[in-house]
Amino acid sequence: MIVAAPAAKDRVKFNVGGRIFETTSTTLANAGRDSFFGPLFDENWDLKDSSQSAGGGEFFIDRNPDCFAVVLDLLRTGDLNIPPNIPERLLYREASFYGVLDHVRSAKWGPFDGNRLRYSKSISGTAPGDGTAIRAAPDGGCAVAHGSIVHVYDWMLSEEHPPLTLDHQRVNDVIWVDPENLAVSACERLGRGDGGLGMFNKTSGQLRFKFQVTHDNQVKSFTAGALATAQNPNHRIFSSCKGRSNEYGIGVWDQFTGKQVDFFYESPGWSLGDADRLQWLEERNCLLVATLFPRKDNCYISLLDFRTKDMVWSWSDVGAPMTVDERRVRDGIAMEGNNAICVVNEYEDLGFMDLRMNGGAIRWSSRSRLIMKGRMPDDEPCYPKLALHDGGQLFSSMNDCISVFCGPDMVMTSRLRRGYGGSICDFSIGGDRLFALHSEENVFDVWECPPPPVI
Repeated sequence: MIVAAPAAKDRVKFNVGGRIFETTSTTLANAGRDSFFGPLFDENWDLKDSSQSAGGGEFFIDRNPDCFAVVLDLLRTGDLNIPPNIPERLLYREASFYGVLDHVRSAKWGPFDGNRLRYSKSISGTAPGDGTAIRAAPDGGCAVAHGSIVHVYDWMLSEEHPPLTLDHQRVNDVIWVDPENLAVSACERLGRGDGGLGMFNKTSGQLRFKFQVTHDNQVKSFTAGALATAQNPNHRIFSSCKGRSNEYGIGVWDQFTGKQVDFFYESPGWSLGDADRLQWLEERNCLLVATLFPRKDNCYISLLDFRTKDMVWSWSDVGAPMTVDERRVRDGIAMEGNNAICVVNEYEDLGFMDLRMNGGAIRWSSRSRLIMKGRMPDDEPCYPKLALHDGGQLFSSMNDCISVFCGPDMVMTSRLRRGYGGSICDFSIGGDRLFALHSEENVFDVWECPPPPVI
């Protein structure tokens, strides 16, 4: 399509590494105010006087011209076309310099949809032994816990940041507090005060805070377990805690100061300190706490309101009929939009409980068992895990595959499977990617959605 030539005041020339490029202020504005090109504009997004630049109206940039051509094309069309002579890592570095790395990521991946996920690659780790947890970063990278070490990967998955360790104690959980910082929970070492909970910078590996639990005005050592964060309204970190005295429960700390701000003590006959999962529910302003079989002989799921120090919803299989299904809940996750908690058993049957009814029974669905019947690996299987994406899709891992459930009735619509590495012991969704950590080999898989086709 032929368009009228832009006005002279709207045209911009760049000399990038000796090559001349000409574009418009409209194209550069697509990079955003915080990009390298933002300072070229005034507050009304009008191009500033080009006489400020050197070389007779040309802005000189001492960078790679081939990569600049790709970046400029991306700003013009929204499409990412990388010539074979440009290494992707070089392009990502240049895109970072111009402040358009998010544009590259958006163009490289399509909108997240579990039914469109495609296997991208497998990454072999450097630490021996089985993995504990994998957590997707907001920017598309990830963190993998192996024993007492947490390995942090950038979003290109080609560079590993300095490993994290909390007093060289076994890691129980990892969570991204924000794109730059992670919280790591670890076991206590008796008599040393080691372990507990710490926050690290992902790039430097520096320990920012060592969180403490205070009981009766005394600092107590503790084992930190499952983690969760709440960004609104008060930026909190939650952790299940087990101490040697009466410090069983859920600790709460401020993300910015590292100071303890609250503690919800475990009541007799219930379980909080051994929790397998914590999940903050923004709409209800409550914390889901789930302690599950086989960590305990019985299962306990509850919602805690820290404003009133009340348990506002609870369910347990204590005293329930001795059926296999209800006694072997392996994971649980809240679905606020559906007013439900979803649970899964060892057969990957999904069950649902109504959050509007306290202590109600589980409504089981056995659609998955028909597919999985008789398909158990020779090695010890990993317990199923659940994850919920913001788009409303539910994911459940079972042995060496992950199932995707959609719609109001959570019908299974697709499965993700790779044959290498054994059963999936953990998986995580974030940054428009799904990461799956295998149990037998020190390897994790990366699944991505391709960009939508150009019409």
